[in-house]
Amino acid sequence: MYQEKIITNLVDHKIITISPNKPFTYASGMLSPIYTDLRLTVAYPDLRDWIASDLAALIKEKYPDVSIIGGVATAGIPHAAWVASKLNLPMIYVRPKPKDHGKGKQIEGIFTANDKIVLIDDLITTGGSVLNAVAATKKEGGNVLGVASIFTYFLNDTKKNFNDATVDFISLLTYPELLKKEKELNYITAPEYDALKSWHQDPWKWGEKFN
Repeated sequence: MYQEKIITNLVDHKIITISPNKPFTYASGMLSPIYTDLRLTVAYPDLRDWIASDLAALIKEKYPDVSIIGGVATAGIPHAAWVASKLNLPMIYVRPKPKDHGKGKQIEGIFTANDKIVLIDDLITTGGSVLNAVAATKKEGGNVLGVASIFTYFLNDTKKNFNDATVDFISLLTYPELLKKEKELNYITAPEYDALKSWHQDPWKWGEKFN
């Protein structure tokens, strides 16, 4: 397993950036001391191979009956391709919405009701986009075993949304694991660790002090 190498590379390449004193603003309006751009992982061959290897092993462990790997557009698609290659499995990918031309497809690839699909996304914040992809796949008759991601913030909203949708999900890295490892590697100070932990417990309340 390459967890430590993955984390150190995510930080060293500024794919994960931490700024407790000058927080980032998410699309939802939420203020956060951490910003993650996993799209950048495709630029680093060793890093993306470590991620694919660990994701493939995790998926095989948690979903041994998987027969198809699915990528969630757009950032999940390359990682799904690498994982599918590692597992020697077919691949599909799911768009956010059906095409407005041609055959109007939302899902590209071939699958049947007998296939057992695991969908991959790069990052899960609240789960909205990947849960839409799950719903679209099920609507087309697909059997989705679960969702896998490289990283999740593992917020309470995330857990609630997946529970409400009765969809299982796993992640290579979670926010609490990331914090623990970054503290061990001296990437963050004790006060920064406390601030990052406090945000995770109640993100909206944490951001109020900056308003």
